[in-house]
Amino acid sequence: MSTSRTIAVFGAGTGLGTAVAHRFGRAGYRVALVARTASRLDTLAGELAAQGIESAAFPADLSDPAAVPDLLARIEDRLGPVDVLEYAPITTDLFASTAALDAAGMQHHLNLHLLTPIELVRAALPGLRARGDGGILLVQGISALNPMPRLGGLGPAMAAARNWVLALNAELAGAGVYAGVVHVGAMVTGSAGHRAMTSGALGDGIDVSKIPQVDPADIATALWDLLATRDRSELLLP
Repeated sequence: MSTSRTIAVFGAGTGLGTAVAHRFGRAGYRVALVARTASRLDTLAGELAAQGIESAAFPADLSDPAAVPDLLARIEDRLGPVDVLEYAPITTDLFASTAALDAAGMQHHLNLHLLTPIELVRAALPGLRARGDGGILLVQGISALNPMPRLGGLGPAMAAARNWVLALNAELAGAGVYAGVVHVGAMVTGSAGHRAMTSGALGDGIDVSKIPQVDPADIATALWDLLATRDRSELLLP
């Protein structure tokens, strides 16, 4: 029987998701690729296959928490038990007026950044506990730590997710299951958000030249190191 492990990459885009898939895949993990666009997932699966990395694509809308149990069941039917969940949903709806935010708009952010990961952990945790090992890894923007204008929907949702994942890690101490979060205070090069900013698709008023950039491979390495060492539950990059 194969001793390979499985990572599920929730938000398998052209930036961080690709880097995480390659980093863990090179270490022998099977990779479940989850995002909305099937064609992009198929392209990434082909790239991984060319490097001898087993993967499979699972198109899904991560803003729908109710669909999580079926999604995880499909992943485990295809690739076996999920050992690591990496959650960094692809989003380009970064900037919106905080003053104009309504409950429906906030619900979208809560679904995508808090409620779906909660449901994923609820579905995966019994297996992780039974095996006595595994990891839950979140990647967030810096507004989870520092409130910012025009991020009054995204920031509070991520702040709540940060609180949840740190409490989860403390509660799981001794169970062999790690939970941690990386906060990224920069544009992730090659990501959908990076392309939207640099193309002007998000509108005027954003001076992209003043925003630092970070290589997604560096974030993937940080996630790998957090899971391997388990010496802290959160990290700020860069």
